[in-house]
Amino acid sequence: MFETESKTLEEKVILVNEKDEQIGLMEKIEAHEKALLHRAFSVFVVNDQNEIMLQQRAHEKYHSPGLWTNTCCSHQREGESNIAAGKRRLMEEMGFTTELKELFHFIYIAPFDNGLTEHELDHVMVGTFNDEPNLNPHEVADWKWMTASDIKADMEQQPEIYTEWFKIIFDQYYNHIS
Repeated sequence: MFETESKTLEEKVILVNEKDEQIGLMEKIEAHEKALLHRAFSVFVVNDQNEIMLQQRAHEKYHSPGLWTNTCCSHQREGESNIAAGKRRLMEEMGFTTELKELFHFIYIAPFDNGLTEHELDHVMVGTFNDEPNLNPHEVADWKWMTASDIKADMEQQPEIYTEWFKIIFDQYYNHIS
């Protein structure tokens, strides 16, 4: 069963300090309005040809609708491990799961035109998958495979078609795999 976005807007995020120690909980929308540092994760799924699965965010999303981004990303729930959160959200958005491995984490800030700001301590994970996803239409409009070098070149040509956070996270990911 697919979750609706209104339900996920009510979810709480885990507020953290720069050492990734929990300092509180807050509703997701409030944390984004106040630009408070919170725990998050980003998943990159690659296939055997070393291509990355990208998703196009659903057109009804409350921010960054219709933009391309990494395979999935979201927020951990209280008491949930990074890997468990990544697997949960991969199933909720893309309709499959796979083994994930955490690569690194870092802090970033990405303000949006609608007044919201992502200020996240982001845990970046990678997994392998070679089939087609079963997209949740409330979350994802489309998907495609692209090599890291093709994504890098396309971001330089058409930065406006990518989410702000993906541009930041992809740069970190690209430097990590290069």
